Amino acid sequence: MIESLHSPHIGRVKALIGSKGAKERREQGLFVAEGVQCAREALASHEGPELKILYATESGLSKISELDLNSIEIIEVSEAVMKAMSDTVSPQGLISLCYKPELDISELKATGSSRFIYLHEIQDPGNAGTILRTADAMGISAVITSPDSVDMYSPKVVRSTAGSLWNVPVYEGISFDRVASQFPAAQKLLLSSHAKTSILDLSISGDCIAIFGNEARGVDAAALGAAVTEVTIPMAGRAESLNLSAAASIVMFTLSSKVAG
Repeated sequence: MIESLHSPHIGRVKALIGSKGAKERREQGLFVAEGVQCAREALASHEGPELKILYATESGLSKISELDLNSIEIIEVSEAVMKAMSDTVSPQGLISLCYKPELDISELKATGSSRFIYLHEIQDPGNAGTILRTADAMGISAVITSPDSVDMYSPKVVRSTAGSLWNVPVYEGISFDRVASQFPAAQKLLLSSHAKTSILDLSISGDCIAIFGNEARGVDAAALGAAVTEVTIPMAGRAESLNLSAAASIVMFTLSSKVAG
């Protein structure tokens, strides 16, 4: 068991979640996922990010005792060391050090009823993580982000996904031109407060890409470089707008319902 607060393992983890964490994650090809749910998903997944090392306290291990832990490297640490490693106020006793997936967008295939999410210059980690979590719940095929979007493997995003990062493939830093050229027949929907067409009235057949713009600026349809259909969410109440993740959740539920129907 590691008990020393001078252990190099602490520095290794902190480097991946610190102020220069994005650079470290790119260079090392690793990211950190804290908590019980992320550990469970990392251990159970055969397609998501691969678990390299599980740092665990005695109490943390007791929370996943029913899982097969024989095939992974576990490094037990004291409660003090776990707290020093952690990015949270109340650590759950489990920190997963995982490999970042190396996904190639050219290998992403459409099935004829695929539902893709494209995030254009999204900045808020909480929004990004919540969108990914909802995408998992709604059966979305993949989440794709533009250049200059939030790092989907940052600690706050990973934490907000509540383990869904292991269930939905994420393609980062892809221009919309690239996506549009790969899926020319897909229906492309842009959520816009200025649109006249309600997402509820839209007829959707075949593959579909739902586009969500930056929290403050949105995205200009003309700037995307491809023909898109602008849609809006009808609101009967007095609120002028919705938080991005809330709006995205409504759109994803609608798209999922149309597939199911």
